[in-house]
Amino acid sequence: MRSIWTGSLGFGLVSIPVKLFSAVQTSSLDLDMLDSRDHANIKFQRVNEKTKKEVPYDKIVRGYKYDDDYVIVEEADFEAASPEKSKVIEIESFVDIADVNPMYYETSYYTEPATKNNKAYALLLEALKKSKKAGLARFVLRSTESLCVIHPVEKSIVVTRIRFEQQIRDQSELKLDDKVTVSKKELDMGLNLIEQYTEPLDLSKYKDEYHTELLKIIEAKAKGKRPTIKKLKPKKKSNDDLYDQLMNSLQSRKGA
Repeated sequence: MRSIWTGSLGFGLVSIPVKLFSAVQTSSLDLDMLDSRDHANIKFQRVNEKTKKEVPYDKIVRGYKYDDDYVIVEEADFEAASPEKSKVIEIESFVDIADVNPMYYETSYYTEPATKNNKAYALLLEALKKSKKAGLARFVLRSTESLCVIHPVEKSIVVTRIRFEQQIRDQSELKLDDKVTVSKKELDMGLNLIEQYTEPLDLSKYKDEYHTELLKIIEAKAKGKRPTIKKLKPKKKSNDDLYDQLMNSLQSRKGA
């Protein structure tokens, strides 16, 4: 793996040199855009709006529109805005990881000690495991400030970016009826149904089946075969009331 960031992990007065590696990879198929007339590959060009000519990548800079002109923002400017956050992931507090709403999670990165003397790294890893806590920190990655939680995953300390609170949209825009009530009997049945479906978490059982099936269709078409399209049968709407639906669900689960 190739590191995407090098800096240090701040833990009180302890500084742990680390490298950051992306912990996730896409499972989607790499599909190219083609011209439907001759299947030629579509290429996107970076074109100067005035000259209409293509601009080499090394000649492209980033700018912020200020009044009627642009202010050019260079790499040094990003670091100057917060040099400590560009080079240090400083743990500001520790929280219970269970208190972080899953809505806030974005993406995760593995950390690796950047020096041979990794005793401080091992200490933080073990302390996080024993305390069952996660560190809360802010840092800058690719010119963007991120909020993150630092938590242990097996032998590695993982940095998981999470969203800031202002990035979560308010539910007030949704049409929700909070006056709907359920009976105790229906609630008990719902809890019973949840219990019936509860099992130890094993994510290895779940695969990206959609892209596997799509690849089979592509391979069949490459061999000149016509793929068989499965017709989705519409789900019949049940005329039973909620209690009967719950009861039938429980019975079908027991028979599974």
